[in-house]
Amino acid sequence: MSKSPVPTPHLEAKVGDIAETVLLPGDPLRAKFIADNFLEDVVQYNTVRGMYGFTGYYNGKRISVQGSGMGMPSMGIYSYELIHFYGVKNLIRIGSAGAISDDLNLHDVVIGMGACTDSNYAAQYKLPGTYAPIASFELLEKAVDKARELDIDVTVGNVVSSDVFYGDDGLESFKSWQKMGALCVEMEAAALYMNAARAGVNALCIVTISDCPLRGLETTSAERQTAFTNMMKIALSLA
Repeated sequence: MSKSPVPTPHLEAKVGDIAETVLLPGDPLRAKFIADNFLEDVVQYNTVRGMYGFTGYYNGKRISVQGSGMGMPSMGIYSYELIHFYGVKNLIRIGSAGAISDDLNLHDVVIGMGACTDSNYAAQYKLPGTYAPIASFELLEKAVDKARELDIDVTVGNVVSSDVFYGDDGLESFKSWQKMGALCVEMEAAALYMNAARAGVNALCIVTISDCPLRGLETTSAERQTAFTNMMKIALSLA
């Protein structure tokens, strides 16, 4: 971890401004929504590139929330800098996902035990095989317990982290992943899990179903920004 107070190219926070537990919504406006509605004694530590970051207190525990953008390259940058420059130990993605499983509906909450991927992100590690990105069991177990305490139904299993939003094969790839029991598709968890594993810290992905592409159902952009509060409550309780 850097000992210098100099900010990274993407975060203007000084060392100590960011808590050891950070929530990572892709949408920076979702970060602002959480800071405005759930945190106390909030300090905004980042505005670079409009990717807002805040630190405050939730039920007396210090926690940060940082926008992470869309896709694995963006998640890779923010999670790496949080870990290696700011000493973050627990990174919790809170985002939206498209349902692959027929058992999931709009607004359902999914916790990613593992993250399949079509990305080449793992190639940097020069491994002699195929890496399986998985969540921190410590955070996973705690999140499931907290969801039960909060009386929030969650589904736990494999998510798919894709590099492609508008795929040339349409919905066919979803059908292929469905055959392997994948629950939903998103775009960041695998990179987060790999960065965390490489650094020996904890990571977890909690998502809310924003659309069901195989059934033609979707939520609005406003709902994605402010209405997915169940996953927020679970994630905040992990501080």
